[in-house]
Amino acid sequence: MQEAELHDLSDDADYAASQQQGSASMMRCDSGKRSSSSEPEGAEIVYLKDDVTIHPSQFASERINGRLRLIKQGSSLFLTWIPYKAQSMNAKLSGKDRNLYTIRAVPFADVRSIRRHTPALGWQYIIVVLSSGLAFPPLYFNNGGVRQFLTTVKQHVFLVRSAEDANVFLMNDFQNPLQRTLSSLELPRAVSVTSVPSTPVSVGESTSHENEERTDVRVHDGSASIPRYNGRQRQKVHDPARDISIQVLEKFSLVTKFARETTSQLFRETHSNGFGPFERRNSHQSALDYSHKPSDDAEEVPVQRPVAPDPLEFDKLSLVWGKPRQPPLGLEEWATFLDSAGRVVDSKALKKRIFYGGVEHKLRKEVWPILLGYHTYESSYAEREYQRSIKKTEYETIKKQWQSISPGQAKRFTKFRERKGLIEKDVVRTDRSHSFYDGDDNPNVNLLRDILLTYSFYNFDLGYCQGMSDLLSPILFVMEDVSESFWCFVALMERLGPNFNRDQNGMHSQLFALSKLVELLDSPLHNYFKQNDCLNYFFCFRWILIQFKRELAYEKTMRLWEVLWTKYLSEHLHLYVCVAILKRYRGKIIGEQMDFDTLLKFINELSGQIDLDAILRDAEALCICAGENGAACIPPGTPPSLPVDNGLFYSQQDEVL
Repeated sequence: MQEAELHDLSDDADYAASQQQGSASMMRCDSGKRSSSSEPEGAEIVYLKDDVTIHPSQFASERINGRLRLIKQGSSLFLTWIPYKAQSMNAKLSGKDRNLYTIRAVPFADVRSIRRHTPALGWQYIIVVLSSGLAFPPLYFNNGGVRQFLTTVKQHVFLVRSAEDANVFLMNDFQNPLQRTLSSLELPRAVSVTSVPSTPVSVGESTSHENEERTDVRVHDGSASIPRYNGRQRQKVHDPARDISIQVLEKFSLVTKFARETTSQLFRETHSNGFGPFERRNSHQSALDYSHKPSDDAEEVPVQRPVAPDPLEFDKLSLVWGKPRQPPLGLEEWATFLDSAGRVVDSKALKKRIFYGGVEHKLRKEVWPILLGYHTYESSYAEREYQRSIKKTEYETIKKQWQSISPGQAKRFTKFRERKGLIEKDVVRTDRSHSFYDGDDNPNVNLLRDILLTYSFYNFDLGYCQGMSDLLSPILFVMEDVSESFWCFVALMERLGPNFNRDQNGMHSQLFALSKLVELLDSPLHNYFKQNDCLNYFFCFRWILIQFKRELAYEKTMRLWEVLWTKYLSEHLHLYVCVAILKRYRGKIIGEQMDFDTLLKFINELSGQIDLDAILRDAEALCICAGENGAACIPPGTPPSLPVDNGLFYSQQDEVL
């Protein structure tokens, strides 16, 4: 028996840290010696359910089956989910990878809510949201049992049903502190508390019989080891002066219907792209010399500890450097890539040219639809013009669907009212510092709203989620045409839509791939994240979700996007961009011994300070270095790869229409 680290996720002894954390830790057996002994005195399994599954990606072969248990110890209730050891190992998911999802003895005192989902097709699942605002991955009940689970929870903790959503169950909600909104920057606090009353739960009883196999969990004194799949568990001390950026970025990770309701201002921390000048770096400095960067902070620098050397320093390894950036593609050069009919002669050469230099702004209106796949590289001038006319008619037809809804219909169309209200709140806060959207009664803001509402009817399963307005804003700015903007946005969402799925599978698969790339390309940094309970990589959530939109100035964002859309070196270059940024600041992260909360704050404050040209050059070098090993780290179908065409791209399945 060994005492595991407080926030250990792993089931493997060689993967777990050996530190002791006093009475707050949990004793458990080594993974190689799964125990069948009885529970310690006072611990009782009050609920056990087999075949509860986590889906790291959209592929059935990568689903992880496990056993869900509720354990009573004294007056405390704990939740555990342990993956089966006997299941066949998938090539993409090693034992350690699967154990990243292990949930070990989470006390319900640290749980804010449970969201129940009952899709029309498929299995019921629940999402457990912690008090920190972070969520565990969805737990799918393959053989039913959600009702009995909630009934059992109700018997041991104070559980109430949300008055606003019958599928949200609130824990310990004596004063109903459910967050309805986060304040904008004008308010001094990050959290706004509602006064909506909650109602008691009535979930009914179930008579299903479950196997009472013993568990290997050890619980001590009502305290437990907390899994760190979604963030670092810290002492809950109310601090009104706590930096808003930490809470905003944490809550950004919730892309469920519950999250959209309870954190409706996730994107409101700043809708201004008017960043100050970027940090200047000497051109002769090694682009991947990250370990020794001096801090730019004016504050006193914390005492630093020695930093493990970067394994990819170029004086040690023979590696292909990222090539220097070039001027953007101009009109005259663009003409050389086209034949007399307007077809792209050499698409690979064009992608390479845009990858290294981007596109001049006045040319983007013509190039972006091709990069996004709205027009094909083989299409001629005439074919593109014909498609524009056809698609304009189609857009108007879809738009009339929501425009024709009368006030009487809207009263009986809950989902339409919800989405329309959310869109209208978001668009008035999207990029209002940009000249294209600033000012009162700006018609472009209304166009933004119209396109998003039309998209919510075009793709009703996915609908609208916060963050989509950030992705649409530059497209409308470039295209300056509603129909063309809409169809370019549709093309983009075909690839990024899974980022906004309610079950978070699209985001989880990218964060999982990112963790594997960091492990491959910088194992000391990966080990540091593991030792400090940061392996979920949720601090990179915003980068991935809206493609660095909040990290760069508006023009730089457009430059990065067109580089990513070329898919020249990799369809997943954005993940290498994440690795490049982390490696650039690895010396500061490790040297200042940043824990999860500090890292969240630090990452959030990088907004406006990232040198795009240097990071793109680094990302290119990392991608070349990783080669096939890097590609193997990324599961097939990981966004922005197109999902498998099974007819269920966006199986949101809202309970209320």
